[in-house]
Amino acid sequence: MADKPNIQGEGDRESARRYNKDTREFVESGKVDEAARKAGEGDKEEMERAEETAEERARELDPAVHRDYSKPTK
Repeated sequence: MADKPNIQGEGDRESARRYNKDTREFVESGKVDEAARKAGEGDKEEMERAEETAEERARELDPAVHRDYSKPTK
């Protein structure tokens, strides 16, 4: 077992350094505004459905919201 592969697992330092370097370079490139604008150009109806789904899921997991589990949902 002298030749172990260089597997560091999830969240390793080498990957973190590479991610931070790439992120820094992207921000310094001046392309952030363009990328944000392109991200907002998606299908409006699809984005609204995704937001509604996310909000429903968030309510579903909120421990502060009382639910009556004896009643069927939609």
